[in-house]
Amino acid sequence: MSRIGKLPISIPADVKATLEGTVLTFTKGATTQTLDTLGNCGVALDGNTLTFSTNSDQRTDRAFWGTYRALAANIITGLTTGFEKKLEINGVGYRAAVNGNVLNLQLGFSHDINYDIPAGISMAVEKNVISIKGADKQQVGQIAAEIRSFRPPEPYKGKGVKYSDETILRKAGKTSKK
Repeated sequence: MSRIGKLPISIPADVKATLEGTVLTFTKGATTQTLDTLGNCGVALDGNTLTFSTNSDQRTDRAFWGTYRALAANIITGLTTGFEKKLEINGVGYRAAVNGNVLNLQLGFSHDINYDIPAGISMAVEKNVISIKGADKQQVGQIAAEIRSFRPPEPYKGKGVKYSDETILRKAGKTSKK
């Protein structure tokens, strides 16, 4: 039995959930997100409680059961509180700035990197920390990974873009001959 899948999800009062066949639609204000279970698991909506069930005892059906329950819980969390990732920029002359809907990065290359901020995502830069906020957990994580990939942290001096909770394993430099 899935420990995650059998937990019911309570839907907050400001989020409206509707079930049409296998498609769940969550709405808060003007923001709408859908989740299509494709018939891989059973879904029941009773007032403000959402429950998922497995179609059979096969391994794939049990996996879908927990997965779709987690995805639905993430959509509700995203609509109510949102998700946030923080990136730190370390290095001399490394800078970031938000200009309208473009993130401008100066990461030691001969050119600036201009990253277009997608709709539904907000970014803020304070000193050397980039905050990425949004309602979609997957999109926030993907954008953070793309920005980090422009200049990943290197192990000798620690220069580059890293997650705020990431630790970099530092290597020792060259040793001199005696």
